[in-house]
Amino acid sequence: MSEEDDENTPLTGAAGGDNGGQTNYGLSASKSEELNKRARELAGLVKEETLVGGKKFTDLSLYEQKSVLINRELDLMGMGKYQWCIFFLCGFGYFLDLCWAQAFGLVAAAIQQEMGVSDARISDLSTAFNTGLMIGAFTWGMLVDILGLDQRRWCFNLTCAISTLFGFLFSAPSNYGAICFLAAMIGLGIGGNVPIDATITLEFLPTKNRYLLAALSTFQPVGVVVASLISLVLIPRYSCKPDLPSCKISAAPCCSRSDNMGWRYTMLLLGFFTLSIFIARFVIFKFRESPKFLLVQGHDAHALDVLHSIANFNGRPEPGLNMHDFQALEYVESQRPGREGPKVGATKALGTKELAEKVAVGGIKRVFGHLKGLFGQRIYVWLFIAMAIAYMSLFWAFSIAGYFLPLILRAKGVDTGASITETYTAYVWIYLPSVTATLTAAYLMEVPKVGRKWGMVFSSAMMGVALALYQLVNSRNASIGFNAMAYWFQSLYAALLYAYTPEAFPAQFRGSTSGMLSTLGRIASVLAPVAARNVYHGSSSPGVLWLAAGGAWVSMFAIACLPYDTTGKQAY
Repeated sequence: MSEEDDENTPLTGAAGGDNGGQTNYGLSASKSEELNKRARELAGLVKEETLVGGKKFTDLSLYEQKSVLINRELDLMGMGKYQWCIFFLCGFGYFLDLCWAQAFGLVAAAIQQEMGVSDARISDLSTAFNTGLMIGAFTWGMLVDILGLDQRRWCFNLTCAISTLFGFLFSAPSNYGAICFLAAMIGLGIGGNVPIDATITLEFLPTKNRYLLAALSTFQPVGVVVASLISLVLIPRYSCKPDLPSCKISAAPCCSRSDNMGWRYTMLLLGFFTLSIFIARFVIFKFRESPKFLLVQGHDAHALDVLHSIANFNGRPEPGLNMHDFQALEYVESQRPGREGPKVGATKALGTKELAEKVAVGGIKRVFGHLKGLFGQRIYVWLFIAMAIAYMSLFWAFSIAGYFLPLILRAKGVDTGASITETYTAYVWIYLPSVTATLTAAYLMEVPKVGRKWGMVFSSAMMGVALALYQLVNSRNASIGFNAMAYWFQSLYAALLYAYTPEAFPAQFRGSTSGMLSTLGRIASVLAPVAARNVYHGSSSPGVLWLAAGGAWVSMFAIACLPYDTTGKQAY
């Protein structure tokens, strides 16, 4: 079969009904040969060089065989309106991730002044938000894999709904404890965005368009810049004079709520942005469950129905893949040596204790049972450990840099005379160039012999170099320049890492692994500033910079140890 035939031959056959992927076989010799022939035809349509680990089509599990045929239909269909809607709606989730994170850093000083929060406690705001992110990443990552039919859309929408609700409430209290609680709740919603949105986007993209997974991260620096611009417009104009003490600890003249509304306006506006994204996801756009997740759930006919719906939405020809094709694969699978048929027999009646134990064990299996495939295969264990180290080291590095670099500069006397307006303008100059970093990541995704893996190795190495060179900073311009350099390479690395993660794991536990890795990274980001305090000594703190740079380099070595790259390979 020629390459052209391979790309354009339709998948044809008689249609069949949905029986949850289970077929009874008592077939004539002619029918058996027909199914075997069809299975061979299907195998011939898949390029074996695109299969991970040098496998052949016949080496794949039944789910993986169906999955690569779904991929082929998406490839033939191409990038259409439905995929672009998914891309932008998921991109807005990325936008919210760093938009809110940046906002908390920008409003912290105004909150501290108004409420009389001590220097020792102001970091509680960041800790609360990061704790919410950590819990959210794990919870939503798990839910996106274990929820039943057509329920993943609730994860897709509830992350924005929760962030919207608590985002609006955030500006109401004048109590620091209540504000920290609301920050944690916003983080609970926001924390699910990246693992969920990356997973959903991947499962609808044609193979040749998977570079868009890295392009998703473009929305993150855009979110940072938008938050900085909003703060630049609102906070300096509607804030107390910098030298006024809090009215909670001093008599007038002092910093009161009515004189310090800028940070509240900022957070309310971000709440309206989040509400708009929720409306776009929940009301305007109808999200359909991904075909691969439906395959995992055993709903083959529903998976094919989604393919037909996407084709209709995109104005493309009807897909040729059908239930007859899946039944042919199932028949061949049933003939493999060692396959056991269903066990039939009387079941023993269970007492109350045994029934309770069965329900409890069943609940645990429902929540964590799908992870058996992750920890039951050596290559996925290796992959998960390497990526866990990479995530934790990356988050360690930028958390230390974000927390301590401003302190070191202030101790050196750099930027101490800058006005509030100049400070927020500097944020824009630091983060704006990073939009080009994520677009560069999208380009590197498909560069031969570079791809995801070596692009990540290079960018993490250079991120470490930029952080180490920060010791040379002794002026405002140098500070902006080295900050921009470090953030540019961080954005390049993160874009490739967030794109590689869902590609590297199959759909059965793709969301869970993405969520767990993000959770481990969040844990490191919470612990890193605590550990670095021991080596912070004001203006002379090279140990802090080496800890940050070292984290980036450890992440680099972990990526270099990945067992395989996903460039040009199937995503099961």
